[in-house]
Amino acid sequence: MAERTQQQQLAELLEAQLQGGSDAGGVGKYLLHRAKPHLPPWLGWAGVGLAGTLGHLRWADSAAAGVGLTLVSVALSGATWWAGRSTSQQRRLHSAITVAAGSAWLTAACLAGPTAGPIDDLYLMGGPAVALSWNIRMVLRHTADPTGESGDKGLLEKVGLARAQLGTAKVEPNRVTAPLAVEAGEQTHDDVTKSLARLASAMDLPTSALRYTPDPGSARRGELVIVPEDMLSEVIEWEGPSNLGGSIAEPLVIGRYDDGSPLVIWLPGDPESGRNGTHVLIAGGTGSGKGDTALNVLSEIVSRQDVIVWFSDPKAFQDFAPLRPALDWGVEGGTPTEVLVAAVEAVIPARTGWLGAHGYRQWVPEAAQQQTSPEHSCRGDGRACGCEGMPFLVTWFEEAANTLRLMGDDAFTGIAQEARSAGMSLIVSLQRPSYDQMSTSTRASLPSVIALGCDARDEGFSLPDEVLAAGAHPGAWGNRRPGYCYVVSPGIPEDRYPSPGRGWRFTHRAVPVMELLAQWAQRNGATADPVTAGAASAVAGTAYAGRPADGIEQPPVLKAVKEDDVDDAGTLVDPEDAGIDPEAELPEPEQGDDAPIFGQEQGHKPSPEEARRLFAAALAEFETEGRMVVGPKDFTDWCDRHNLSRSWVSLRLKEAAQDGRLVPTNSTGRWRIVPVPVAA
Repeated sequence: MAERTQQQQLAELLEAQLQGGSDAGGVGKYLLHRAKPHLPPWLGWAGVGLAGTLGHLRWADSAAAGVGLTLVSVALSGATWWAGRSTSQQRRLHSAITVAAGSAWLTAACLAGPTAGPIDDLYLMGGPAVALSWNIRMVLRHTADPTGESGDKGLLEKVGLARAQLGTAKVEPNRVTAPLAVEAGEQTHDDVTKSLARLASAMDLPTSALRYTPDPGSARRGELVIVPEDMLSEVIEWEGPSNLGGSIAEPLVIGRYDDGSPLVIWLPGDPESGRNGTHVLIAGGTGSGKGDTALNVLSEIVSRQDVIVWFSDPKAFQDFAPLRPALDWGVEGGTPTEVLVAAVEAVIPARTGWLGAHGYRQWVPEAAQQQTSPEHSCRGDGRACGCEGMPFLVTWFEEAANTLRLMGDDAFTGIAQEARSAGMSLIVSLQRPSYDQMSTSTRASLPSVIALGCDARDEGFSLPDEVLAAGAHPGAWGNRRPGYCYVVSPGIPEDRYPSPGRGWRFTHRAVPVMELLAQWAQRNGATADPVTAGAASAVAGTAYAGRPADGIEQPPVLKAVKEDDVDDAGTLVDPEDAGIDPEAELPEPEQGDDAPIFGQEQGHKPSPEEARRLFAAALAEFETEGRMVVGPKDFTDWCDRHNLSRSWVSLRLKEAAQDGRLVPTNSTGRWRIVPVPVAA
């Protein structure tokens, strides 16, 4: 027989107590048990009568005893009133009246006698009345309300919800959840959300401490959540990733909620639970802690072993430099970001085709491993194909407002709409995700958001209306509470959406840990699969080389320095000056040295055939340098050297596009160079 639950045992015990036994002994025990809580007032009544009788025998003719008993009566009544200051007003008054009446009768009985005049009648009538009043009070206090309504309606009445019904509250550490039902036919969820600020004021709590989650199946029922203590006020520094070497499919821990529970998000989808993959918007005003929040997310991503990251940062990796070696591709703003966007657009169909050919409807961790299962084979003969796996790809655009100004407000639209099916997540970080910066189509394709403090007028750009109605209020923080945020993302329970959280703080002490994490990622992290790398190289050429294997890639100025550029003394030497002897005498003046250099002929102007050859060489030079997106302004110096006009360059750009050497981009007047195939 299955073991009975504790709840069933308690119910059976209560039923047994109520029914009692069938014999006389059982009935007597039941009546005595039920009468015990009500006996103290009656015992007090009997005790006062006995004390009055004994007192009269001792102090019947003593004037001093009369004065003493009167003073004791007044003092005892005052002490009762003082002691009841922490109870309700009704209980305090009831207690004081009871003590005053009992002590007054006791004084009279001791001096005049318990049977003198009306004293005995007052005892026999007033005593039971006072005792019964306490019994009635006890019965009313312990009788359950059959409607489930709270007995004290004062608080809800103050905030306009006098007829609302509160159910049994669920009490957790620093969190109280109570079912709430407003008056049928008179009130809706909107009335509750409008009352949250007044309710917080009545309870002397911040507005963010109260949230209301409507029941989707009812227009009048929901849950009221109260978090009395703000556990986010304590700053906790980042100490390292939560799951080093885990899968990107596992949750990313980026902070904690105000009740102390972990704050997590997921990027890939999960076909077992029905969770969809997602793109993320990180939004917050200046000083809101957006940099630390981004570091929390990025450090969690690069600590996983089946993901690669492409990262664009127009601020030259000011905040992310320690983690840059962990990136598969990191670029700064301007033209390199244009190339990155073009490469991302190109890898989407390539990755989608690979996943489809191997039987994956969406990316799962098994897709990142070598394909040894016949169920995920691209061969048609039922045998395993053995293809190299495909890691998850995160494309991150930091300070995206800069990129949107450069490429247009729909620069990410195609990526956001198509990338999820290709095992990719797009992360866009900017201060103000308003519709004059980002197209409505792109914003609608970013289902997840980490909303930090902002201007109160910008709340609607960051969070959905229903989350704001439930109590979320990032505008109340502004830049006064760095790191505070609301997170809306698949996999998170909807009642958590209006719950504030806070990320870990990154200080100078975190830099060595981040550098160690980047080294770990270089040795143990995933590298781009052949399909992704091939599609990227076909667009970006030499601009994409994958993650460096020996640390941070040196800046171009330092990379250009070779051993031949350093003399014996260790001084850098320009290659053009390598053959000059600094100790040699200057040559004697020659004829023509004093001829004017201005106002003369500008030299030979190339023929059309020669100019086209020079133009093709210029494109090849740009491709070698990794400048894969060009426009007329990039040829300014070149035109000056060869005496050619900008309009001539524009014509050559159009001709190169017709020949397939260039492809137009989303930006007017900008062209992407198509890499020349390299012979195997």
